[in-house]
Amino acid sequence: MVDVSSKPVTARTAAAVATVVTTPEVISLLAENGLAKGDALSTARIAGIMAAKKTPELVPLCHPLPISKVTVDLQLDAPQPGSVQITAEVRTTGQTGVEMEALTAASVAALTLYDMIKGVDRAAVIAETKVITKSGGVSGDWSRL
Repeated sequence: MVDVSSKPVTARTAAAVATVVTTPEVISLLAENGLAKGDALSTARIAGIMAAKKTPELVPLCHPLPISKVTVDLQLDAPQPGSVQITAEVRTTGQTGVEMEALTAASVAALTLYDMIKGVDRAAVIAETKVITKSGGVSGDWSRL
């Protein structure tokens, strides 16, 4: 584990996205809460939030951080029709960033959504997952946008 004890404590934020590509029919089922397994969007949201808090248990050498906020939003038909874009944002005040927590939140939300839709779309795909913004620390702000 990297020694961060000499780094300053600063407010830090990171956001990541993941995309689940499915079909327009599945998007309709998601919008209508019509899946047999239940409310997939709410379940994926909660799974992502829980995953962010468990990141140091899942990813070796990640520092445990005092997470002050996690949001996970799922947008239907984004970035294209027939897909779901998952955006996770994590905040902390600490000595290291929260990019891994944001990536973990987006990834686990995508895995959860896939699990809930696979019964109606076996061809669903978890597409690109990436950090889109980060702020705080010595390296300052960064944005892919």
